Amino acid sequence: MPVQTTPSAAAYGSWQSPISAELVAAGLVSLSSIQADGDDVLWIEDRAAEEGRHVVVRHRQRRGTSDVIGRGASARSFVQEYGGGAYLAVEGTVWYSESVDGRLYEITDAVAGTARPITPPGAWRYADLVLDRPRRRLICIREDHTPGTITAHGEPVNTLVTVPLDGGITRILVEGNDFYSAPRISPDGTHLAWLTWHHPNMPWDGTELWVGEFGSDGGIVAARLVAGGDAESIAQPCWSPEGVLHFVSDRSGWWNLERLTDLGPSGGREQIAPMEAEFAIPEWRPGFSKYGFTEDGSIVAIARANGHDRLLRINGRTLEVESLEVPLVEIAYLKVNGQRAVFVAGSSTEVQSIVALDLSSGAREVLRRAGDLPIDPAFVSVAEPVTFPTTGDRTAHGLYYAPRNPDFMAPAGTLPPLIVHAHGGPNDGAASPALNLSIQYFTSRGIAYLDVDYGGSPGYGRAYREQLDGNWGIVDVDDCVEGARALVARGLVDPERLAISGPSAGGYTTLAAVAFRDVFRAGVSYFGLTDLETFARDTHKFESRLLERLIGPYPQRADLYRERSPANHTDRIRCPVLILQGDEDRIVPLGQAEQMTAALRARRSPYAYLVFQGEGHGFRRSTSIRRSLEAELSFYGQVLGFDPADRLDPVRVENLRPRRVR
Repeated sequence: MPVQTTPSAAAYGSWQSPISAELVAAGLVSLSSIQADGDDVLWIEDRAAEEGRHVVVRHRQRRGTSDVIGRGASARSFVQEYGGGAYLAVEGTVWYSESVDGRLYEITDAVAGTARPITPPGAWRYADLVLDRPRRRLICIREDHTPGTITAHGEPVNTLVTVPLDGGITRILVEGNDFYSAPRISPDGTHLAWLTWHHPNMPWDGTELWVGEFGSDGGIVAARLVAGGDAESIAQPCWSPEGVLHFVSDRSGWWNLERLTDLGPSGGREQIAPMEAEFAIPEWRPGFSKYGFTEDGSIVAIARANGHDRLLRINGRTLEVESLEVPLVEIAYLKVNGQRAVFVAGSSTEVQSIVALDLSSGAREVLRRAGDLPIDPAFVSVAEPVTFPTTGDRTAHGLYYAPRNPDFMAPAGTLPPLIVHAHGGPNDGAASPALNLSIQYFTSRGIAYLDVDYGGSPGYGRAYREQLDGNWGIVDVDDCVEGARALVARGLVDPERLAISGPSAGGYTTLAAVAFRDVFRAGVSYFGLTDLETFARDTHKFESRLLERLIGPYPQRADLYRERSPANHTDRIRCPVLILQGDEDRIVPLGQAEQMTAALRARRSPYAYLVFQGEGHGFRRSTSIRRSLEAELSFYGQVLGFDPADRLDPVRVENLRPRRVR
């Protein structure tokens, strides 16, 4: 759409935009899980246009990019339900977890070759693969859902196992704890490092780093704890080329880099370039990487502070820190190979890309863009970092996006509606300043947007994460409310047209906000929790004790669970609610949404409810993404009083009294 010379007058929310829901849904792929294999670079593409299929892709210098796995295959693990760490590439061979049957497959022809299974059929899930070359086997996480091995608490059994490359018998290598991740073999093949933790901890609460030696039979001997505990989170163990074990620890209050001074029993720990920045994220899924080593032993790392990422190079001997200047605000999945760093990156005005950075010259090469979208930058709203006071003499953070569309202007004296976004997590997601077309879908139509990093969010140190302990449904709600009020006080948004939206835990925050506060005029929950007591009893193993820290022990404090469950307090909801839910969600099951909507229906409260067939926790199909965006816009128009310019299939809001269009 060409930019008009003179803007037309139209109400906020009614602006015509070139950023359509179809463009958002079908025009992009999600990029993740980078690996380096010699000079080749591999990654996973989550393709909404292919029903959310996860495709391993290989880029060869001067030969371009091609798919590794065949049509219909999908490289996805469901370990801990969220998956991650689904493949490994070494010397032209790829091993991956197939989402359909959970088995590990091997492909030796790197261009859509024939996949050979190396694990038998069964109720097993595998993730976080590493190659034990001397013993011709893989080492990885295995999650055993076989009925005969389910624990007395109804949970699958997690272990570290060996998988012979010839398809032989899988062997348990390390067992006995609730969770394992990040098996990492030393460069000389003599030692294995790994992470482990136990209920009720989550990996960002307390983890342990262990190191063991390989015995003559390939088993682990002389294993010992080298770092971590119940009050210290360890992440991303990684061996330097010289065989020094590095890791990230938050014992200083920030996730900073450290290394062992010696592998022996008397070995100590040394901090590397301590700073008020985070070199790790809450590991809801295995396979993340935020640092790596160059040939000379220097460290290239991603440090997050004040809501954006920086790329640093740390001298391995002097520990001097150099900032690598790149015009990027979000960097992830870093791999370092020789003098080249490869990562997924985003800027405030360009879509996500796979970027290769020459560490010697500073030259950058884009290997893959998430999409080639014909969007004029004039339509892009760039995030403005905001901080604001909130309850308990605290300060919260967020990113504000003003309405932006050069073709339109609103009538004088009017202010835009506001969507407050509560990210999922609750200790997982964070507001990102990188270009997000779902946000631009709304801002380009004249709707302001606030992405809130409420207390509990990562990126601001452990103390900020722990603000949510015992206070979920309170601190997060307060911070969303106070963020909206701060924008109202600045005269940026209409105080009578405030909405809140969020996915998963953010969906819970959304429903809690409309149930327990009288600030928002609309709420949109994407597969959000509605009944905390049901969730505590019925959820999957990884999150089965999550709420003990966020709410309190269950069933001892069942009263708190009932008190903070929106489904129990629909009589207090004074505004319309839109609930969007996948029917195959194994994390927040369909029953949570059904319970909430049944209560709203019984009270004749205004609500809309859409169920998406074949979708799980997070919509992956382009048709679902498009429909949910258009339904959200239609809902806001009906509730907040504006007429969208788009031709929409309107969502039906039961029991709604229409507002006057402004």
